[in-house]
Amino acid sequence: MMLNRIIGTETEFGLAVKDSDSIDPVSNSMLLINNYPYSLSSKALWDYENENPLLDMRGYEVEGERERPGIEYNRLLNKLLPNGGRLYIDGAHPEYSTPECTNARDLVIYEKAGERIMNQCRRLACRAKGGEKIFVYKNNTDGKGNSYGYHENYLVSRAVPFSQIISFLVPFLVTRQIYAGAGKVGSESREGKVSYQISQRADFFESLVDLNTMVKRPIINTRDEPHADRTKHRRLHIIVGDSNMSEYTTFLKVGVTSIVASLMEEGLSLAGMELDDPVSAIKEISRDTTLKKRVRMADGREFTAVEIQQEYLEMTHGFLANREIDPISKEIFNRWEYVLGGLAKDPMLLSREIDWIIKKELLLSYMEKKGVGWNDSRIAMMDLQYHDIREDKGLYYALEKDGYVERVVSASDIAVGEESPPVDTRAYFRGMCLKKFPKDIYAASWSSILFEAGDQTIKRVPLMEPLKGTEALTKGIIEGSSTIEELLARLAT
Repeated sequence: MMLNRIIGTETEFGLAVKDSDSIDPVSNSMLLINNYPYSLSSKALWDYENENPLLDMRGYEVEGERERPGIEYNRLLNKLLPNGGRLYIDGAHPEYSTPECTNARDLVIYEKAGERIMNQCRRLACRAKGGEKIFVYKNNTDGKGNSYGYHENYLVSRAVPFSQIISFLVPFLVTRQIYAGAGKVGSESREGKVSYQISQRADFFESLVDLNTMVKRPIINTRDEPHADRTKHRRLHIIVGDSNMSEYTTFLKVGVTSIVASLMEEGLSLAGMELDDPVSAIKEISRDTTLKKRVRMADGREFTAVEIQQEYLEMTHGFLANREIDPISKEIFNRWEYVLGGLAKDPMLLSREIDWIIKKELLLSYMEKKGVGWNDSRIAMMDLQYHDIREDKGLYYALEKDGYVERVVSASDIAVGEESPPVDTRAYFRGMCLKKFPKDIYAASWSSILFEAGDQTIKRVPLMEPLKGTEALTKGIIEGSSTIEELLARLAT
């Protein structure tokens, strides 16, 4: 049994510029992504035609303007990647989207590849500015009350009722941070101070359900933009997660969520596990690094976050009993079980696997060595440096280099992921066409590619099914075509 599905992530990166003349974050972000080191797709546009972030899962379209930048500005804002992903500017931040993946291991590869791509852009932008003046962080907060996002995307069946998405996923997402949090020194809300907490994003959630992602952030985002056949698919656009440095944490976070989505599609439920106040609970859980805090349920009972996650684990165990599952899903389940067992005993047992614990161990070790407390400015700086994407400077990468953290994929896997798309989704066709026909791609999106044929006409090739356009289906067509006209003719037969 396959529990995998189409998944992908979007990471907004923090950006700091050591230059008194560089005060415009949009211009700085533009400088960064326009130093993308490949020239393959320099003329290709991002196709906004089939995108509408104003559509709501609750069955209506909200008022607002859909993004439609002009041609030249579009090129400045977007870079299509040969690995099937996208590099672009969202608001005032550089952002990277992975290509579509079918499993959590590939997702880790392509998310880590995004860090390497962003760092290549940083190096070249620094060279253009004449020194090491640009710093990029894979984190979620600037320490001044502002948060930038990390969004997960899971394609699920449209047959799942919206009400079931809320009831089934809310307790899971609120408590998932105990193994998915990136850790944070201090707090950025009015709900009391804390020295260290589990999640960087928890402070910023204000509502249960909403379409917004930047104000009144909801635990369940209702954007209804599947980038696929909407009669069959719905995209869960999950915005409550942190950006993680740990491969193990990312693998677990995305893998378990994908499995839980399968249980939801099967119509399973956890009766009596509805939270009384999810918005308060997500903050309370983040602020309790002992994991002993009990949160109130709608029926008056109280559970710890570990206990709630164990309910989902037990449901999964029952569902999988007597079923043969794929190796990656089995590995995810086993790691989930192992991690919850460790969290129940002592969270610090997982100081090699889970981001917020890895970071906490590092900070505690420094504090003991230097005789300082949580309010020391060096601790806040180390918190930030943990997320520095420079492999020779970032604190996470220093731990990785010295063997202090568990890995899931290899450096060679990531190197391949920088240059080549996944072979088992439509990202393969998109990425390989960008490689072979870079001058003939007029525009592309997740769900189509627009080719500029020799007669100056634009031909749209739809990619509405994410599991088509794979290597198995299109490699021969691409390799056997020397021109766009030949490619289009072969696709038509």
